Order: sequence, then structure tokens, then C-alpha cells
Amino acid sequence: MQNEDDLRGLAKVMDFMRALSIILMLIHCYWFCYAALSEQGWTVRLMDKVLLNFNRNTGLFNHLVYTKLFAVIFLALSCLGTKGVLNAKVSWRNIGIVSAVGIVLFFFNGWLLNFTDTLFLNAVIYVLVTVVGYLCLLMAGNWMSRLLKNNLMTDVFNNENESFMQETRLMENEYSINLPSRFYYKKKWNQGWINVVNPFRAATVLGTPGSGKSYAVINNYIRQCIQKGYACYVYDFKYDDLSVIAYNTMLKNIDKYPVKPQFYVINFDNPRLNNRCNPIAPELMSDFVELYTTQRSRTPPARDGCSVVRGPPVLRLVNLAKSIS
Repeated sequence: MQNEDDLRGLAKVMDFMRALSIILMLIHCYWFCYAALSEQGWTVRLMDKVLLNFNRNTGLFNHLVYTKLFAVIFLALSCLGTKGVLNAKVSWRNIGIVSAVGIVLFFFNGWLLNFTDTLFLNAVIYVLVTVVGYLCLLMAGNWMSRLLKNNLMTDVFNNENESFMQETRLMENEYSINLPSRFYYKKKWNQGWINVVNPFRAATVLGTPGSGKSYAVINNYIRQCIQKGYACYVYDFKYDDLSVIAYNTMLKNIDKYPVKPQFYVINFDNPRLNNRCNPIAPELMSDFVELYTTQRSRTPPARDGCSVVRGPPVLRLVNLAKSIS
């Protein structure tokens, strides 16, 4: 709201300056064409007194150029706040031509007051040429203001000052993860690399949903890790997006592993897709502690708090112990 009020206030100031410039031009024409206006009876006695007193104190009408110069200054100030759409055909060459024509017609037309023997005709010609010169200067000022604003506002988000040179070298080693990048620097897009030379250190990928984390980083991590012969544990939140990439990449790079890899799926949402195993299989028991812990977890407690040892589990325990030994 405050911004809108500021813009309205600025527009009013610009309009006031332009109106003041036009008033100065009207007074200029009245003063220097006074003889012709007096013949037609178009003069006002009160205005004559005011202008005489004003000129006596300021000397503004002692020369043709003075009032015109002040009018042009106020006109230029009013053009600074002009808003509008820049015409694609406007160039500095066009502005220079229009400005030159306006200056010649506006400042160097004093001789037209004595162009003919008729005062009224001289005044009409002088006023018309002055108005045409004023309009040319107004047009050039508006074009110049818009062109300058367009050139200064090409980087409204300060992208140029916030851009910097990034890594363009590809630095690879036997463990590295190399992510291709694209960055803006010196008014052009450049190709670069994000080199994770030590992936064993922690890496965090942050971004809002849909920002491209998986596409730009995670997918490349999975592919390059498998290509380098890593054993990967992939948490596929959006099953089966990452699983398809991991599986296909594994099939293409089986020769990179000293032992032929296998692909397993653990899916708690849809157990039918799981690869199953028996966690208490004898071949998976490494010592008697695991064997004893597994058996204790499968024995139900008695009512008095003592454990109940039943026949079949005891026999199974003995068989497992024999198989381990």
C-alpha cells in the first residue's frame, strides 16, 4: 500500500513539473509576442503588471533563451518519472535526431519574430515552430528515459552480481561421484561439474518437493555407485522409481563386481514383492549366543514366571547346536 502511495505521489510531482514547463512556455509566448497580441486586443492588464514586476526582480524575460531554458529543465525532470512500454524501434540514433531537431526549432527560432512585416503572422509562425520544437524535445526525453530505465533494469533480480565462476573440471578417482551441472556466469550458461571426490563422508541433499533432487543427484549417485562396484542399500520411498534404475544399472554392470551381485527387495507395503529368508536357519547362526537368544525369544513364559521348556523346541535346539558345531 505504501508503495502505491509513493508511486502516486511521484506521478503527481512529475505532472506538476510538466505543467510548470508548459506554463513557462505560455508566458514566454505572451511576453515576446506581446506586440501582436496587443494589436488583436488579447492582452490582460493584470498579467502585464505581474510579469513586469516579476521580470524586474528576476530578469527572466530579458532574453529569449532564459524562459526556454527553464522550461526545458522542468521538462527533463518530468521525463525522469515517465512510465511506458519501450518501443523496439527506438534507438539512440533516433533519439539524437529528434533531439537535434527539437533544439534547433526550440532555441534558434528568434529570428522568426521579424520574418515578415506582419506582426501577427510572425507571432503565429514563431509559436508554431516553438511548439513543434517543444514536442520534439518532449518525445526525445520520454524515449531517453524509457531506454535508460530498460538498460538499467535488465537485471532486476541482481543475477549478474550474484553469479560466480564454478568448477568446470571433471575430477575423477576410483571412488568419486561426479554430477554434471549448468551455471550462469558473465551473461551466458556454462557447463560444469560437482565433484564428490570422497563419497564416504556424509552427503545431504536438500530441496522442496518437486525441485529435482532425485533426478539431478540421487539417480546419478545410484548409477555411478553401481558402476564402481559398490554394494548399495536403496530406500525407495516412491517404489519403484529408484528400484528400476538400480536394477537396470546392475544388469548393465555385472562385470564390474568380483562376485556376481544379486538384487533383493524388502517391501513392507506389499509383502508379496519381498525376497524372503529364514532368520533362524542353522546356516545363518554364527555362534551359540545367537542360537540361545533365538530359542529364548520363541519360548512362552509360565504362569509363575518360570520358563517352560517343551520337548520339540529342545530337540530343535540340540539339532541346531550340532549343525553349528
